[in-house]
Amino acid sequence: MEQFNFNNELSGKTALVTGGTKGAGKAIAERLLSAGAKVIVTARNAPETANNNLHFISADLSKPEGTQKVISDVLQQFGKLDILVNNMGGSETKGGGYSVLSDIDWEETLQTNLLAPVRLDRGFLPQMIEQKSGVIIHIASIQAKLPLYDSTLPYAAAKAALVNYSKSLSNEVSPKGVRVLTVSPGWIMTSSSEKMMERIAESSNITIEEAKQSVMDALGGIPIGRPAQPKEIAELVGFLVSPRANYLTGTEFIIDGGTIPTI
Repeated sequence: MEQFNFNNELSGKTALVTGGTKGAGKAIAERLLSAGAKVIVTARNAPETANNNLHFISADLSKPEGTQKVISDVLQQFGKLDILVNNMGGSETKGGGYSVLSDIDWEETLQTNLLAPVRLDRGFLPQMIEQKSGVIIHIASIQAKLPLYDSTLPYAAAKAALVNYSKSLSNEVSPKGVRVLTVSPGWIMTSSSEKMMERIAESSNITIEEAKQSVMDALGGIPIGRPAQPKEIAELVGFLVSPRANYLTGTEFIIDGGTIPTI
């Protein structure tokens, strides 16, 4: 994908990207860095390939003590936060529908996908409100509107709650200078997705392309004909946190190649 010159439009800004060591989170962190921001990334494990221009904080954000560690470290080391991208999320629950899901499955999914962003927002908002500026991005999912009950029921419910919370929060803090937005991607071709395609192809004795098509078929089809690339998600986020998007708040941006079939 062609690299553009963003003219240091985020120069002087400090940004935090959760889950920023791989996939879309890594692409978002690199996109904000290219626009001149000072970028902090956090995840449980350090990135396999270190980028010395990104500041890494190790933390488990699914735990309250993990979010508190990140909030304290960022404010102590950098003094402020201008951009918060709540990208961390995921589903590790087993397939089989509602009957195979335990309370622990639900609680862990809600902690990761809903309560971690809530805690980080609560920790950073007072300082953003004091400086009368800031941007918070919540990375949700089209599963908030298009749930897959067989395999990711708690994840879909958590992301739907995140979209609702994001809208409510924007109504409260936008008058105080803080913009709050939601980005809901469809299927993204991350390295994890590539490995999954390899497993499907091997187990079903089909090609990688046929494995991709089987996933798109399971989603009801993707009109554009392919999953998103991480850099395409990052490009949307890069615009939304920039001064060029100063009138945007309280809105959900769906980036799914047309997967959701309704308006």
